[in-house]
Amino acid sequence: MSERSATALPSTVPVPPTRLEPDAIGVAQDTVIGMATSAPAAVVALTLASLAATASYGGGPILLVSAIPMLIIANAYRRLNMWNANCGASFEWVGRAISPYLGFLTGWLMIAGYVVGTLSGVEVLGPQVLAVFGSATTNTWANVSIATGIGLVMLLIAVVGIRITARTQVAMAIVEYGILVGMSIWGLVFVLGHHAGTVPVSHGWLSLSGIGGQGSIVGGFLIAVFAYSGWDGTIYVNEEVKHRRVNPGRAAIIAVALLAILYTLAQVGFQGVVSAKNMQDNSASALVYVAQTLGGGGWAKVMALAIALSAIATTGTGIVVGARITYGMASYRTLPEFLSTVSRRFTTPAAASVAFGLVVIGLAWVYLLATSVQNAFDYVVNLTGLLFAIFYILTALASLVYFRRRIASNAWDLVVLGILPLGSAGFLCWMVEKSLVAAPMPQRWSLAGIVGAGLIMMLVARLVLKSPFFQVQRESDQGVPKEKVSG
Repeated sequence: MSERSATALPSTVPVPPTRLEPDAIGVAQDTVIGMATSAPAAVVALTLASLAATASYGGGPILLVSAIPMLIIANAYRRLNMWNANCGASFEWVGRAISPYLGFLTGWLMIAGYVVGTLSGVEVLGPQVLAVFGSATTNTWANVSIATGIGLVMLLIAVVGIRITARTQVAMAIVEYGILVGMSIWGLVFVLGHHAGTVPVSHGWLSLSGIGGQGSIVGGFLIAVFAYSGWDGTIYVNEEVKHRRVNPGRAAIIAVALLAILYTLAQVGFQGVVSAKNMQDNSASALVYVAQTLGGGGWAKVMALAIALSAIATTGTGIVVGARITYGMASYRTLPEFLSTVSRRFTTPAAASVAFGLVVIGLAWVYLLATSVQNAFDYVVNLTGLLFAIFYILTALASLVYFRRRIASNAWDLVVLGILPLGSAGFLCWMVEKSLVAAPMPQRWSLAGIVGAGLIMMLVARLVLKSPFFQVQRESDQGVPKEKVSG
């Protein structure tokens, strides 16, 4: 019995019909969308200095090891997408495999994760764009204007269609990744050339515990898990991808693998260009500072361009995938039904796109103008990796529950569908626990607030909107036929 023909138990709630444009983009474009959602250049800019210090220059191995559980969970997404390809994804998978109530909370965490993740990209738009033109980066109204203007442009592109979104993302990715890869190699060559002020490559760079065993493995993993967040963006556009049951899952796995290469190359290539002290003294703009050290002010602006493109790209993909998660939930009336409206002209979830985009832009205004609440916003934004880790865990558990009969049928499926996803979910649970222990109390309360708001919204969906989703029956794969196992 193939994965694609897996039979599910009868359900009282039918899956809403696909109304978005089918076969609009291919696996390569979908892969770029997933990578753009992770925002490689912007993430490297945020984590370069902290990972170098935390891991004591062992960031390369930590990034590679962290990619393993992400690849395993990406494979769980792939298998679940072959069962049920819809842009609600984990919301529906968890709901149909485990519980509709847990499915709703999973969907809520997905929306929250993409709102704060997209907001974090919008926040850095202004300073990076201004840096490209050599202007002061602290002008509040300039930052507001740039964030608003670019946010509206990316919202318009999202409404117009997935095809133009994909083409825009590919164009920006070519420039962003070209700069990041090219300068990473330049940086590594610079370090290997033993230029004055560099940190020489040593055996510690190949160790999880870093130079002299001084690195924090747990701290490094926490940073790495944050860095990979977002690759699942390939899944939420599945209704518009060619071979929608197969290609989005493939794109997710490819996106994780390529991100692992990009992040590792960038960390190893840049971390030794300047001394440890200079790196930490310039941690707020470490990537631009490293580029300036390599090639002067001109190359610093080039790197600022890569970071700006990364922030613009993640703003666009954040709106696109966040809107589709919202649309998928609204299709079951677990969110206001008008959010499931599809534009007849563009065949996109226009209402959900506008709502999601305006929420992000509105929050950006509050953050940039109301300086008194910036600390509170920072606590919420710092939850991004944690939120993603939680719904990755829930998706892995949904895969285990849905494929439980197949897991018990043979040794191969026991390992691939059982032991590996369970181990990866366990690793992420460990990361979540360590993150919460290290988090300041306001950040813990922020997470509690997000979950509490989700519980209230769940009651509204159940009692006020009277969503039929809460009557859905549990489903499961029927396992491998005996003749296939024996044969």
